[in-house]
Amino acid sequence: MFIASLLGNNNYNYMNQVATILEPNATIQGQNGANLGVLSQETLKYCLYARKSTESEERQVLSIDSQIKEMLDLATRENLNITEIRRESHSAKEVGQRQVFNELVADIKLGKFNAILTWAPDRISRNAGDLGAIVDLIDQGILKEIRTFSQRFTNNPNEKFLLMILGSQAKLENDNRGVNVKRGLRTRCEMGLWVGPAPLGYLNQNRMDKKCQVIVDPLRAPAIKQIFEKVAYEKYSGRKLYHWLKHELNFYTRGNKSITLSGIYRILDNTFYYGVFERPKGSGNWYQGKHKPLITQDLFEKAKAQLKRDNIQRESKEFAFTKLITCGCCGSGISAEDKYKPLKDGTTAHYIYYGCSRARDRFCKNKYIREEELIAELLKIIDKVDMNELGILTRMEMEVERLNKFQNMVLGEKQPNKKHKPAVDMRVYARYVLKEGSSVEKRELLANLRSKIILKDKKLLLINS
Repeated sequence: MFIASLLGNNNYNYMNQVATILEPNATIQGQNGANLGVLSQETLKYCLYARKSTESEERQVLSIDSQIKEMLDLATRENLNITEIRRESHSAKEVGQRQVFNELVADIKLGKFNAILTWAPDRISRNAGDLGAIVDLIDQGILKEIRTFSQRFTNNPNEKFLLMILGSQAKLENDNRGVNVKRGLRTRCEMGLWVGPAPLGYLNQNRMDKKCQVIVDPLRAPAIKQIFEKVAYEKYSGRKLYHWLKHELNFYTRGNKSITLSGIYRILDNTFYYGVFERPKGSGNWYQGKHKPLITQDLFEKAKAQLKRDNIQRESKEFAFTKLITCGCCGSGISAEDKYKPLKDGTTAHYIYYGCSRARDRFCKNKYIREEELIAELLKIIDKVDMNELGILTRMEMEVERLNKFQNMVLGEKQPNKKHKPAVDMRVYARYVLKEGSSVEKRELLANLRSKIILKDKKLLLINS
């Protein structure tokens, strides 16, 4: 053939390229008519792999749809057999993190594909581990070819070397990009410019030179200033601020959402509002911002000192019936608190009161109830409760067994082995636990209750859940 006659004896690589346009088992002749042998053409089964990183827009590369369109046009022009198209939106910086890529490698080992069609080598890998896996498949002869828009790579030393260089270059670009981004962010901070979305009360200024600084949000900045003033001068707590912002001020964030309690505490802890900021957080690197402060440092310190007094660590105490009862007025949980009253004889009376936590309704009018009254209400509803539901029989058997062990081991009294269940009224035992049991025993008793306990106007109701 004419094309074959143009080939030299050493142009084996080009011989492979023209093999796709020759008939199978065609005889190739050199320049002097020498027979170069029979060239066997193996059908290549391509998998078109398109990838875009999710960590950036990657404006220097085509999007996934554009990659697929370009490679399909290439396959049409060169009559390539594309078996399947796979796409993935995932960074290739780390080894083994791409699910679609891992499945592609596994399918190549199974013989489903023996060639890859992709836009560029860096679409396959930007790390040494995944690149090594691909080159290893080529060395084993399992992967016959990698075809890109402008290059092809086969089991040829020079082509494999070039593939590894291009993959290493992509990794170098990734590494340098991270270093350059950090340097750029550090430079911006040194210039007094905030990095990232502006804190609540400020707005990001969109300018082409990208040297913009945040500007004061005229809609929300006054409320931010009032937050600090109310804590510093009016001794507002975080929860009181939350209700004030939500119900009285009708305050919304830039995303048109109500501010959260944790968001309020983040505001009160942010030094940015009086002009300085730390970057990264906890690094000790402080910068003087060019933005307009909303408050003074003195006001910030006063609010912070008030919060410290407000957040005094108190002794943690688990009350017997908290988290087990629901407010019948607003649906909030029932909390408890200790109250101490000095008596005329010099002693102090201790009371425990249960009442609505007001988590859902700050102005809930449900009445408080003392623990003794609450236990009396629980005793009234014991007759309405299924004893098997409370699991009392099992617990009672355990108590009897514990008592027998105590008598045997401590008192030395031998107890006869009784395999039958104790003849004890389970309701009597339940009342005993509610009256005389520890807080843990009371909680365990009611924790098995599938019915919902509602407290309303100092009365308990059972509702089947």
